[in-house]
Amino acid sequence: MRDATRSQFPHFLSIPTRWMDNDVYGHVNNVVYYSYFDTAVNEFLIARGVLDIHRGEVVGFVVDSGCAYFSSISFPDVVHAGIRVAKLGNASVRYEIALFRNADEQACAAGHFVHVYVERATNRSVPIPPAVRAVLATVAVHQ
Repeated sequence: MRDATRSQFPHFLSIPTRWMDNDVYGHVNNVVYYSYFDTAVNEFLIARGVLDIHRGEVVGFVVDSGCAYFSSISFPDVVHAGIRVAKLGNASVRYEIALFRNADEQACAAGHFVHVYVERATNRSVPIPPAVRAVLATVAVHQ
């Protein structure tokens, strides 16, 4: 996804960087990128009414993630996190996320993570609930 552009992502969340995000090298530390991924996806699900982080009986657990870094982000940049669903399975979903710095058209980082849906009470895998599946389909891309 090195050549990812904004037009390839159907949903965006703007995330301001914080002073504490920078490391001693003067750019956002690599682990913070994963926080941006998590924030963008979960904000999308919460805003669409399909994730109740306190009372939901079914939740998504991250079971796989990765990130490739192409150029630096530094405070006080604003990150625009683009998300899309690359694969929608029975009990899992693979998100692809690209991070764009300020008004840049090319991604400065891109990655993925996989949610497996589980019943909160038992931590056992369950099919993605129909309402969640319908929301995820709105940002799914066919590759």
